[in-house]
Amino acid sequence: MSKALSLKTLPQDLPAGVVVFLVAIPLCLGISLASGAPPLSGLIAGIVGGIVVALFSGSSLSVSGPAAGLTVIVLSAVEQIGLSGLFVATVLAGILQLVFGFLRLGRIGAFVPSAVIKGMLAAIGLILILNQIPLALGLAQDSDVSLLNVGALLAGLSPVALAIAAVSLAILISWEQPFMPAVIKRFPAPLMAVLVAIAMDRMALSMGLPGALDAGQRISLPGLGGPADFIDQLQLPILSDLLKPQVYMTAVTLALVASLETLLSLEAVDKIDPLKRHSPPHRELKAQGIGNIVSGMVGGLPITAVIVRSSANVQAGGRTRLASFVHGVLLLCSVAFVAGALEFIPLACLAAVLVHTGYKLARPATILAHYHQGWQRFVPFAVTVVAIMVTNLLEGVIIGFLCGLYFLVRANYHSAVSFTRHDQYALLRFHTDISFLNRDKVRYYLDDITDGSHLIIDAREAGFIDPDIQEDIDNFVYSSHERDIVVELKQVNGMTASYPALRASGSPTDSDMAPAARPA
Repeated sequence: MSKALSLKTLPQDLPAGVVVFLVAIPLCLGISLASGAPPLSGLIAGIVGGIVVALFSGSSLSVSGPAAGLTVIVLSAVEQIGLSGLFVATVLAGILQLVFGFLRLGRIGAFVPSAVIKGMLAAIGLILILNQIPLALGLAQDSDVSLLNVGALLAGLSPVALAIAAVSLAILISWEQPFMPAVIKRFPAPLMAVLVAIAMDRMALSMGLPGALDAGQRISLPGLGGPADFIDQLQLPILSDLLKPQVYMTAVTLALVASLETLLSLEAVDKIDPLKRHSPPHRELKAQGIGNIVSGMVGGLPITAVIVRSSANVQAGGRTRLASFVHGVLLLCSVAFVAGALEFIPLACLAAVLVHTGYKLARPATILAHYHQGWQRFVPFAVTVVAIMVTNLLEGVIIGFLCGLYFLVRANYHSAVSFTRHDQYALLRFHTDISFLNRDKVRYYLDDITDGSHLIIDAREAGFIDPDIQEDIDNFVYSSHERDIVVELKQVNGMTASYPALRASGSPTDSDMAPAARPA
């Protein structure tokens, strides 16, 4: 073990690891359920995220595992290329993440507008909620009933499943309310929801209530009777899946989205770290890459750093990566030795956990906040949400990114250059680096200079001026004497000069300049 996994912090990390383990069980099972994958695949991903990633990560408090943010991609992949294809894509995604780490692309998240990222998460949240409604109503996991088919939904309705989902959701919501005593909140809400759901299910069975749950409405982990059975059920990737073109598209999508979600989680965890430590993003990408390679090699879902488990780690008093390691070991032991106990968990309860997770990703407050921040924030956010819902996650994010890029270019176009005039004096000021996007505006202002004027071009705030714009300025200066125009340059590509010599009357101060009309 590395120094970061020193046993010196065991008194703090051991109980924190237990808490994270209790939080992780329903999340691993629920995310595998939402992904259309076997429950064991979600548990394997949790084990790998807890043990393998913890060994290589540079983050002291981050906890990795299967993530709600990947469910849309995974569900689509399972439908298109099958489970074996998904595992191959997960391995390839891990290799890509390793490459990202070695190329030091840990800052890639800074280049994606936050409105687009939050729009992506909101869309995932909405899809999570919609996909879990049939399970919350009591329909079987393999049911393909459309949400638009209200009659079929009502026909398959189980009062017991609906009651379990409602009570589970009430527990999850009440745990976040200020009136809930802090002592009770120490017990993880997802685990409490699971225990209450199991009790309700057992009670309905013992009372012989109509609509009591059957085996198809609970978690199924067939054939797990001990460590040997667990090892036998590990699935190696099938190399022939490399011939499927969709595998590579899935791998790229997984690598990009998993990396973004990891970096966002990393930043969020660093902010709540009591010791204010900084996690190296490049190293984290490498750790996640190794984790995804291992997870895909043994039949696990793709993984990311997960804010829910990480924040639970912080709140439980975790200090180092040992807490994440402990949680992974406990997950491994539970699957290897007591998997039968997990089969008591009703699917309706896990559906409630995922509905609550989806709500937190797509809170109405988040939508309103973006609306109040202006159209330049709200439009990319809304476009990303709608595009993902209509197309798929990768295409939706690209569309949202292009929309955000448009508003960025538009803002730069309007704010990079200003023009003011006072009598025969004019001031053309560059407020930031000037690119070809500003050329039309600069030309407009230069064309607006009348004969006999005194023009000041102030580029002291511009570190870069596009060569095409510099050429336009040079041409204007060259012809200025023919129109009796004095041009005064201030740090235009490092040059300060006047053409021709200044008039005796001198030049005005910047404060003398009154705003002039700008082009539409």
